[in-house]
Amino acid sequence: MSISVIAGLGNPGNNYRHTRHNIGFEIVNSLNKQNSGKWKSENKFEAEISRLTIDEKSFFLVKPLTFMNESGRSLKLLCDYYKVAVANLIIVADEVQINLGEMKITTTGSAGGHNGIDSVIQYLGNGFSRFRIGIGPKLPPQIEMKVFVLSKFNVKEQEVVNNKMSDYLTNLQLLIDRGPNLAMNQINQRNKTTDEPNLN
Repeated sequence: MSISVIAGLGNPGNNYRHTRHNIGFEIVNSLNKQNSGKWKSENKFEAEISRLTIDEKSFFLVKPLTFMNESGRSLKLLCDYYKVAVANLIIVADEVQINLGEMKITTTGSAGGHNGIDSVIQYLGNGFSRFRIGIGPKLPPQIEMKVFVLSKFNVKEQEVVNNKMSDYLTNLQLLIDRGPNLAMNQINQRNKTTDEPNLN
């Protein structure tokens, strides 16, 4: 399976750097840096885009600049323009129902309360690969979901993210190279987290 677009979800601007909701941005930034890519702002797609070729596979890295809740609008513009099928789209996004440092791949299901994923489903339909990066659990439990996801990682949490970044990139590369079915079998087995009820 050929993956054509890898999109990290997040919110643009320095105010949102290192927030839990922006871990998708952090991962695609790291992948781009690792491969000496350069971001280019594309107004017609409302996104920053980098074209990469790894192991003879060419694809776009994308950071929608529409803010999280309208991520799908940007990606639809891009996918329509380049005629990218939804099956050739990987979304990298935070997941509060998965513990920090763990990850999971899915290709079906609801948005689970994630507004960015919900926007992609609304604009493009289902069937894309979701590289779900754990930011949970939500603590303290009574904190409002919006406040939690828009807050910054504390020092220890950021250390976990930094230390796991090579694992994130290795597993993302596996998803790119081998497709979602094989990647799910390997990654999800290694990261067995029981999904908890959405507390939103």
